[in-house]
Amino acid sequence: MNFSIEQLLAFVTVYEERSFSKAAARLNKHRTTTGQVINNLEDVLAVELFERIGRTVEPTEDGKLLYHYAKSAIEQSRIFDNIALSLSYGGLESINFAYPSMTPHRLLSSIRAQLDQDFPNMKVNFLVRTKSQIEQGLASGDIHFGLVMIDKGKGMYSKDSTFIGHIEFLPFVKKGGKLSQLSPTEALTALRSTRQFVLSAFKDEGLKDKLLVSAIHEEVDQLALVIKLVQDELGWAWLPKVLSESPYVTESLETLELDQLKMGMKFSFALWNPHSKQIMEVKKSIMTATDAYVERFIALQNPLN
Repeated sequence: MNFSIEQLLAFVTVYEERSFSKAAARLNKHRTTTGQVINNLEDVLAVELFERIGRTVEPTEDGKLLYHYAKSAIEQSRIFDNIALSLSYGGLESINFAYPSMTPHRLLSSIRAQLDQDFPNMKVNFLVRTKSQIEQGLASGDIHFGLVMIDKGKGMYSKDSTFIGHIEFLPFVKKGGKLSQLSPTEALTALRSTRQFVLSAFKDEGLKDKLLVSAIHEEVDQLALVIKLVQDELGWAWLPKVLSESPYVTESLETLELDQLKMGMKFSFALWNPHSKQIMEVKKSIMTATDAYVERFIALQNPLN
C-alpha cells in the first residue's frame, strides 16, 4: 500500500479543521489540491475517510480510527527529520532549561554543576515557565529541556519524555512559631484560618484547589520568597519535602504533623526535550545529576537502609 506523509498530513489537517478550505489555508495549498490529495488517499486505502456535507466534512468511523495512527506517523516522521538533521551539527553552545517555580533549587544547582563538569564551555539559562509555555517553547526551539509536572497516561508524540520521579509536598511552618506548637489534632483547624502562601505554579497546573486549605491565601511566584515569608511567620505553605535536607530551611522552618494527613501530596515530574543527537548527549548529563539527587534524598530519608 503506497501513501505519502503529505497525504497523511492533509488527512489529519482536514480532520482537525472539518473543512477543506480551512485545511488548505493551514497547509498553504489550494482547496482543490487538498481535496484531490484526500481523494487519492481514499482510493489508495479503499476507505472513505470523510462524509461531504455541504461546505463542511465529517470523518467517517473509519476516518476516526485512522486519524490517531496518521497523527502518530506524522509525529514520528518529524522526529526522524529532527534527528537526521541534528547529525550534521556540532555540539550545543548554549541551552535553555525551563522549570516550574516549585522546583527545589538544589536540584537545579546539581544539574548545573554536572553540566559544568561535562560541558565546561556551554552556557546554561534557567527559566521559570509553566507547562504550556514549556510545550510551546520546545515546539518553537526556544527551550531545549523542560522539567514538567505530568499526568499519568498522557501520550507524547514529538517530544522525548523521561519520568523523573515524585516530589512530595508537606505543610511547612515557622520553626518554634505558634503553629508549630499545635498538636496534630489541632493543626488542620488552625491552618484553615491562617494565611496560606500558594506557589503560582500550582495554579498554572490546575492544582490550586487541591492544595488550598485556608480561606486566607495569597499567590507567590518564587519558591525562595515563599520560604522567606514563612520564615518570617507571615503564614504557612506547601513546600517540597526535599527542603528538609537544607540547613538554610531547617534552621527556621519545620513540617507540621496533621492527624488528617498520613503522607504528603505527591506529584509526578518528567523531563521533556526534543529529539536530536546533541540534545541526547546533554540529557545524559542532566539525568546523571537528577538520579544522584534523587538517590541522595532517598538515602537521607532512610538512613538505616
